[in-house]
Amino acid sequence: MYRKEERPLPPPEKFELPFEGKLSPNNRWVIMAELIPWDDFEEEYAKLFSAEKGAPAKLFRMALGTLIIKEKLGTSDRETIEQIRENPYLQYFIGLNCYQQEPPLESSMLVHFRKRIDGELINKINKKIVKREIDKSDKEVKKKDCLQEKGEKIKNKGKLILDATCAPADIKYPTDLGILNQARIEIERIIDNLYKPLRVKLRKKPRTSRIIARKEYLKVAKKRKVSYQERRKAIGKQLK
Repeated sequence: MYRKEERPLPPPEKFELPFEGKLSPNNRWVIMAELIPWDDFEEEYAKLFSAEKGAPAKLFRMALGTLIIKEKLGTSDRETIEQIRENPYLQYFIGLNCYQQEPPLESSMLVHFRKRIDGELINKINKKIVKREIDKSDKEVKKKDCLQEKGEKIKNKGKLILDATCAPADIKYPTDLGILNQARIEIERIIDNLYKPLRVKLRKKPRTSRIIARKEYLKVAKKRKVSYQERRKAIGKQLK
């Protein structure tokens, strides 16, 4: 069923916003802005410029914030500026005090931002963020310990749901053939270590046929579907 809306749309200046003119504290850009230590690296960024010569540069928060938005959204330089111009949350993220219709900077400025903010500075910022979060979690743990010592009850929040499907994909299922292959590799390593101090007495190292054994293992292990007879035959070759 389709019903046409009879009432006309209001003009843009009378369009009602869902957040009633205020930014939501649960928005991802607001949360991310609180995590980044903007002020800690302002002085280091200011050292790249002259104190007296040249036009006033854009602030560090605007420079770094614009680059983060570009990488987060995966947009071009021009599209990033358009997104910032249209989105009040993005304007707050780069450090603007209020929403403005005009773009806060030109797209060509991103080229200069990338030159000034290198990988070394990004690594420092990441380490600072991690350190702050670790210190914050340590304070919460100490606070809980103090409450437990005082005998106060700690209220649980939410539920923990465990799912076995979240296990890492690189964990191999322990098949008989795989276990035999790993055991053969360890035995060969032990033989090599024992032979090193006996090279003078023993001219030839004991034969292990490791190349043939590995080829026979890979011949079966690389197959998607292995029959029972093939698997039993491969296990027998590994045992021999």
